[in-house]
Order: sequence, then C-alpha cells, then structure tokens
Amino acid sequence: MPTLYHHTMSTASRFIRLVLAEYGFQTDLVEEQTWEKRKEFLAFNPAGTLPVYVDDNMRALCGPFIISEFIDETHGVLKRDRRLFAEDPFQRAEIRRLTEWFLQKMEQDVTKPLVRERVHKLIIPNGLGGGAPDSKVLRTARSNIRHHMKYLTWLSGSRQWLAGERLSHADLSAAAAVSVLDYLGEIDWNEYPVAKEWYQRIKSRPSFRPLLTERVRGITPVSHYADLDF
Repeated sequence: MPTLYHHTMSTASRFIRLVLAEYGFQTDLVEEQTWEKRKEFLAFNPAGTLPVYVDDNMRALCGPFIISEFIDETHGVLKRDRRLFAEDPFQRAEIRRLTEWFLQKMEQDVTKPLVRERVHKLIIPNGLGGGAPDSKVLRTARSNIRHHMKYLTWLSGSRQWLAGERLSHADLSAAAAVSVLDYLGEIDWNEYPVAKEWYQRIKSRPSFRPLLTERVRGITPVSHYADLDF
C-alpha cells in the first residue's frame, strides 16, 4: 500500500488526504515530525517538507501541488463529474490560483505561524526552536484571519463551489486550512455565516471524517470541531 508522510496540523497534508479520500485511495499514514530531520525521510524529500507520497514502487512525490496533479492525471480524468480538476484550461487556472492562495498565501499569513506558535513550539525541544509562543506573531496572524475569511466569504457566496460549478482542489485546500484553524478555535463563525455554510457542506463529506476524529497531543479542539451542524 502507498504511504503518505504527513502531519495532523499540516494544511498541505490535510489537503492531500482529502484529495485521496475523495478518490477512494487508501494509504498508510506516517506522521512525520519534520524538525527531527530523519535521514530516512530526507532520502525521500531532501527539502524536508510535507506531504510526501510514496507509491508501491517506492517512488516519492513531494509537495501538495505535485501530488494532487499527479493523482488527477493518473486517476482524476476517469472520474468524470467527480473529478477534482476542470477540463477547461481557464477553469483549471482558476482552481490552481485558489489552491495556491490557500496553501501558500493563507499558509504564510495565518496558518503556519499559528500552528508553529501554538502547536509545534509545545513539542519541539528548546534547542530546535521550541519554547513559549511569541505573542507578536500570534497577534499578527490573528489579525490576518479576517482578510482571508472575508475572501472566503465572497468566494463561497458568489459561486456554487469556490472555483466554479463543482467541488475541486480549491475547496479542499481551503477546507484543509480552515479545519486547522477551527481545531485551534481561531475562527469566530458568527462573523462569517456564508463561509460557515460552505464549510458545513465540506465537513459533512465522508472524506472529512478521519480528520474530525484526530487529536493533537496536549491540545483539545474546540467543542464544535467534530460537529457537522455547528
């Protein structure tokens, strides 16, 4: 069986897990602590980043964009109306643009700093970057949430799905990012009812169930995290 190296609180990892689940793929999950810089893991991906997908022939695919497009090219084209990528070139470009927005722009502005300060620093040894959270970093990341949630509200309110008429990589990448923030209780859903309705649709999909059952050691999710109707 293929193996996916991931981390529970990695947006990119969650995105790929959702893509694989939507297509009915089963993989062995190995949670990787990237700060440990294990030689075995670096042999697959010298960049030391997640996720990494290793197939049955021990060939490694590294990074969410590479993995998701490989899965689309090898299996997505057979899914017809369940395909997570569009056939139209312009529509494909829009899906790529939004996927990049949530996996890179939102990641840098919000998700990555919050996870680093609130999760990783509690686990990482002091000598490797662990320690007390930086309040300035937390304030900056939290102030950026509003901008991204307003954009998500506009997208979800003006389209059937974020990039068009059907579910795509754009929705799954956004949901992956939002789910991490939701676990940490960083989103006030009362301010974003339209985005909340979109998230409830994604959250109710079978592909999402494994994410809702996972827990991070030492950090309890908000009470509504696993509720489908919250």
